[in-house]
Amino acid sequence: MALNNRRHFIIQLASASAAIAAGGALSACGGSNPEIRFDYGVASGDPLQDRVILWTHAKEGDFKAASPSITLDWEVANDAGFTSIVSSGKVTAAQSAGYTAKVDATGLAAGKTYFFRFKSGNSTSAVGQTRTLPAAGVADVKLAVFSCANYPAGYFHAYSEAVKAGAQYAIHLGDYIYEYPANGYASGDAVKLGRVAQPATECLKLDDYRERYAQYRSDPDLKQLHSSLPMIAVYDDHEVANDSFKDGAENHTEGAEGKFTDRAAAALQAYHEWLPIRTPDLSNLRKIYRSFDFGQLLSLHMLETRLLARDKVIEVADLLNPATAAATMAAFASPTRQMLGAEQGAWLSGSMKASSATWQVLGQQVLMGRMEFPASVLVSIDPNNPVNATPAGQAAGQKAITEYLTAKGTAVQAPALLTQAQKNLLNPSLNPKLGYNLDAWDGYPVARETILGTAAAMGKRLVVLAGDTHNAWCSELTLINGTKVGQEFATPGVSSPGLEEYLPTIPSAQAEQIFKGVIDTLKYTDLSRRGFLMMRFTPTAATGTWHLLDSVKNKTYTVNTTGTYTLNA
Repeated sequence: MALNNRRHFIIQLASASAAIAAGGALSACGGSNPEIRFDYGVASGDPLQDRVILWTHAKEGDFKAASPSITLDWEVANDAGFTSIVSSGKVTAAQSAGYTAKVDATGLAAGKTYFFRFKSGNSTSAVGQTRTLPAAGVADVKLAVFSCANYPAGYFHAYSEAVKAGAQYAIHLGDYIYEYPANGYASGDAVKLGRVAQPATECLKLDDYRERYAQYRSDPDLKQLHSSLPMIAVYDDHEVANDSFKDGAENHTEGAEGKFTDRAAAALQAYHEWLPIRTPDLSNLRKIYRSFDFGQLLSLHMLETRLLARDKVIEVADLLNPATAAATMAAFASPTRQMLGAEQGAWLSGSMKASSATWQVLGQQVLMGRMEFPASVLVSIDPNNPVNATPAGQAAGQKAITEYLTAKGTAVQAPALLTQAQKNLLNPSLNPKLGYNLDAWDGYPVARETILGTAAAMGKRLVVLAGDTHNAWCSELTLINGTKVGQEFATPGVSSPGLEEYLPTIPSAQAEQIFKGVIDTLKYTDLSRRGFLMMRFTPTAATGTWHLLDSVKNKTYTVNTTGTYTLNA
């Protein structure tokens, strides 16, 4: 049996077993009713205290003669056997929505676990489990935080591990899918793993994105996560195209690949179809920022940092090039340079001000912490500079790093012994510090200062969640004057390769020491393993624990949970 067929059989068998255990009927034909297939399982998301979004995909067994729409019955119950149904109704899986179906199940109680399913005639979906948000009085919340799941790069073990680890809610910070063609980014082991991207071409049109989502949603680990926990999600760039901004993307050629606005519209339509998200504004699918209150314990504000207002990224090379430095720096430091935009910024400020929760949590895509390197070091480790891959370039890079760290150490321990050359290295006018990744908040310094300054002025306890880099990080969040405002916890990628691939000449352990040696606000990092972040909030502390896998290329693996950081309230 082929690997894909075998996996499909196992998935179907598992779904059938779940239905039997829950007292549900197996999908079957009966009488005049056609068989309805629920190949991609069930999901729930965007929970509130009295409701939650339920999701499924339904299609007739004979896909070649599919009806334009399928009417489904949905049920929410207190028990897995559905003897105590508390909410029910009908929903349509329409061809116009790619045969996905979503419904807002209301009339639920706060902080309670429920079971749900979909039915059509004699066909019944697998049973899902979900949970509403808690009311006042909750003292412990566990969030599993994910980002950057690349199907051809490896298995999605992190998703099922979060269920095993006892997470109550799933937070996805983007790159839920990747848009590249089958031979594109991180696909070197795809054939061996049986995870070749579908469609084989790059995703440009609505049908392309729908097919890619269907492939990802066929993954058994992702199906287990969605059937076990409600998810709160935002998109990042790869749901559309790499390094997206409001008017385009690095991985989009205007004209040759159509209009970016058309591509983004198609991508976001597919995203809203396939994710269990409560779409805030049907007239503008880019507008997905929204808040969730977990009693008085935490308020989670999910931000949109890609397509609403983000200005085009500024390149480090343009800041370092004497011919372009002045003009580029003026644009870089401009007070009008946007990441969130005025409307979303005002919404966030108002939401934080109105919240009396112990913790204000920002769920967003890219690193907000300062990942700034002196130019002398940044140039030497730039993976885009081919010179750095040569033996001479590697030696020069090691020398630059050693010289800077030596100067920094001397300034702390024996400043009187600093040489003029060392003083020059530590002088920001002669050796300026720049973010190593200007696609993150380091590329939007005024916008970052505005958010952090607002939180500080309100006296809020701020925690920021981030993804995007594929690596684990924990950093203090500071104003430009050094005042600490909060803490950032960043999740590693589910499967996408990290800095160990971009800095192949520097061992990961050494790279971690370099980052921590150069960046004073960096408290923890792991640059070689994939996994997820478990955040636990109590009235007295916010604790992040990184669940790190030793492999996403093998079916057997181990999980390490020694990386942890606690922020006391």
